[in-house]
Amino acid sequence: MKNWQKSIFVKKKHLTPILLSCKISKVMEMEEILKQALLYDFYGELLTGHQKRVYEDVVLNDYSFSEVAEDLGISRQGVHDMIRRCNRLLADYEEKLHLVEKFVHLRDQVGRIQRIAGEQTGNPAMKEIEKIAAAVLEEL
Repeated sequence: MKNWQKSIFVKKKHLTPILLSCKISKVMEMEEILKQALLYDFYGELLTGHQKRVYEDVVLNDYSFSEVAEDLGISRQGVHDMIRRCNRLLADYEEKLHLVEKFVHLRDQVGRIQRIAGEQTGNPAMKEIEKIAAAVLEEL
C-alpha cells in the first residue's frame, strides 16, 4: 500500500464516527420536525393567530428567528420564547388528548391490514379489503 493510500484509509477511519454522528443527528432533527408538524396539524387551531404565524414561519417555513423578528417587529428572543411556548402548548394538548398517538397507531394498523390483505392472493374478498385499507390510508 502506498503512503497516500494509507493516509486516505486513516482519514476515513477517523471520520466515520463523525459522519455517522452527523447522520444520526439529521435523522433525529427530521423526526423532531415531523413530530412538530403533526402536533401543529392536530392542535394548531388552538393557538392564537400571532402564535400560529410565528410558529408556521419558523417551524414549517424554516425562517430564522431573526427574519421573523424583523418581519413582525419583535425581538429575536421574543420569537424564540414564542416557539418554546407553542411547543410546550402543543405537547400539553397531546399529553391530554393523545390525538397524534391515536392517529399514528391507527395509520400503522390500517397499513398492516393492507399488507396482510395484499399477501393473500387469489381471494377476491382480500383484494376488496386491500382497496378499502388503501382508501382509509389515503383519507388519514
